[in-house]
Amino acid sequence: MRTDQLISTFVEYYEERGHRRITGSTLLPPDDDPVLFTTSGMHPLTPYLEGRPHPLGRRLVNVQRCLRTTDLDEVGDATHLTVFEMLGTWSLGDYEGPLSLDWGYGLLTEGLGIDPGLLYATAFAGDGRTGPDRASVDLWQGLGVPVELTVEDNWWPNDSVGPCGPDSEIFLWTGDGPPQSTPTRDDRWVEVWNHVTMTHRRLDDGSLVPLPQRNVDTGLGLERLASLLQGKSSVFACDIFDPWRDLVPALWPLDEPSLRLVCDHLRSAVVVLGDGVRPANTGRGYVLRRLVRRVLTTLWREDPSRSVGDLPRELVEHTLDHFRQDMRQADVLRTLLDEEHRFRHLLERGRGVLAKPRFQGPLSEEDFHYLHDTHGLPRELVKTLREE
Repeated sequence: MRTDQLISTFVEYYEERGHRRITGSTLLPPDDDPVLFTTSGMHPLTPYLEGRPHPLGRRLVNVQRCLRTTDLDEVGDATHLTVFEMLGTWSLGDYEGPLSLDWGYGLLTEGLGIDPGLLYATAFAGDGRTGPDRASVDLWQGLGVPVELTVEDNWWPNDSVGPCGPDSEIFLWTGDGPPQSTPTRDDRWVEVWNHVTMTHRRLDDGSLVPLPQRNVDTGLGLERLASLLQGKSSVFACDIFDPWRDLVPALWPLDEPSLRLVCDHLRSAVVVLGDGVRPANTGRGYVLRRLVRRVLTTLWREDPSRSVGDLPRELVEHTLDHFRQDMRQADVLRTLLDEEHRFRHLLERGRGVLAKPRFQGPLSEEDFHYLHDTHGLPRELVKTLREE
C-alpha cells in the first residue's frame, strides 16, 4: 500500500466513525509556545485537550507534520526521521481508551490486512500514584492480543508539564519466523501506534491533578507504518523516499548510514524552509543551520568539492508538493547554497584559529566558550575540525 493510499484509508476509516478531519498545522507552534517546533500531532491541540471546545466537535482526525531534534543522533537507523508525519485521532471528552484501541485494532487487521498474530500490546502497570490500566488490558485480552505491562514506557508524556495519562502501545513483529519474546525484550517488535488516555495534568512540581475531561490522543507514524506494510527494512526504503534513493546515490556515492542522513536532513531542511524558517545562530534557524551543516560535513568527508547546489530540483519539488508548501524551489536551493558558502568560510577561519598554539592540547570548557563567543565556532564544529 502506497503512502497516499494509507493516508486516505486511515482518514476515511475514522470519518466513518464520526471524526472530522482537521487541517494539520505547520512545523511552527504559536508564538507564545516555548517549543521550537511541532513535535507531535497533539501539540497544536493542547488547548482543546485541556477543555476548550473545538469548533469541529469532539472527534477529530488529521495528518500532522512534525520535527524532533531529540532524534537527530538516531537518524540513520531503520525507524527515525527528523521531519515526519503523524496520523492522529482524538476524542475530546467523548469515547474512552478501550473503544479507541478496538477501532485501532480493526483498522490494522481488517483495513490494512495485518495478521493479528503479529501484534503485541503494552499497557500501564500502575506506579503507586495511579493504578494499572485494567481497561486496556481487558480489551487486548478480549481480542486475543498478548499484552505486556510497563511503568515508565506506558505513561505519556512521563517528564513534562501538561496533559498526560496511561498509554497503550501497539507493536508489530518484523522478525523472520514466528513472533518471540515481548516488546521490551526484543527490538524486532516495532512500535507503530500509541493510544493515550489523558486523565491528568502534571504540574510544575510533578504532582498530578485530574483533567476536567478525559481525552484520547493517538499517534501513528506514517513513514514507519508505510515501510512495514511495504515490507521494507527501514523508513528510508518506503515509497516516500523513492525519488531520493533513485537520484542521490548517483550524485554522491555514500555508504548506507550516510545516505540516510543526507536524504533525511536535506528533506527536513526543505520542509523547514518551506514553513518560513531561515538559517540563524539561535532558535529554529539554528536547527535548520545544524541540519545543513551535518549534511555538508558528511558529504565533504570523502570529497570536499561536493555541493548542495547540485541537489536535483525534482527532489525539492517532490518534497514541497508532498507537504503542500508554496515556496519556490529556486529559493530553497539558493538558501542552501548560501549556507554552504557561509559554512566553508567558517571552516577555513576555524582551522586557522585552532592552529594557534593555545589550542594544540586538550580543550577546556573555557576554551570552548571562548571559541564560540569570540570566533563563532560551535562546540560540535570544533570537535569536527579537531578530528580532521
